Amino acid sequence: MADSPVARFYDQLAPDYHLLYADWDASVARQGAALDRVIRERLGTGAGAVLDCACGIGTQAVGLAMRGYDVVGSDVSGVAVGRAVAEAADRGVRLRGAVGDMRQLPFPDGRFDVVVCADNALPHLLTEADVRAALIDMRRVLRDGGALVVSTRPYDEILAERPAATPPSVSRSGGGRAVGFQLWDWHADGERYDYEVFLLEEQGDEWAVRVRRATYWALRRSELARFVVDSGFCEVTWAEPASTGFFQPLLVATARSAQA
Repeated sequence: MADSPVARFYDQLAPDYHLLYADWDASVARQGAALDRVIRERLGTGAGAVLDCACGIGTQAVGLAMRGYDVVGSDVSGVAVGRAVAEAADRGVRLRGAVGDMRQLPFPDGRFDVVVCADNALPHLLTEADVRAALIDMRRVLRDGGALVVSTRPYDEILAERPAATPPSVSRSGGGRAVGFQLWDWHADGERYDYEVFLLEEQGDEWAVRVRRATYWALRRSELARFVVDSGFCEVTWAEPASTGFFQPLLVATARSAQA
């Protein structure tokens, strides 16, 4: 997967990824605080060893490192991981990076207290077999009783409408504006969709346009929860943005002991 379409997509997007946020620094701080609250509620404590197994440029990983966690960030995109490590260093915190496929994580068994797979990363896997393989390996690298935190788009609601596009976001880029939005093209199965990320960057009187393309699987909550339970987890719950402060719904689960 390190040379997959997904890896190439994020290699290309990594330099611009922050422009998809109105204020990326504020989002880093806000998401780190929200995930910290969720982890403390599940484990009763914070500041443990965390793997962000789809860290991208570090939106969640850097936020958690700023909250005192010992964070490792892995991703199929080496360009994104390199930027995440640099962004952490720029903010005076440590983030160790690794290039790795979430289906075959390059870490020993039971290494982490928490595994985070956020920002709709898991639905890049387009088959049940691949999703299950990733969840099984996340369980492998978690200690017994550790916490899994996964965020996806609210696909139950999205599947009711199957929209063709997302609303635009606007941020600042140098001396100008940047506008980001997506176009979605649904497959015949009604569950998977190709999407194009458009980034328009103002450059004087002109606009530079960049487009990147990838594919998602719109996983329903009940389906994802079933895969999680089958992969060695228990106490599966969903939490809404209104209660967590995180921008997407969160699935939270506990790594079941082999003796349970």
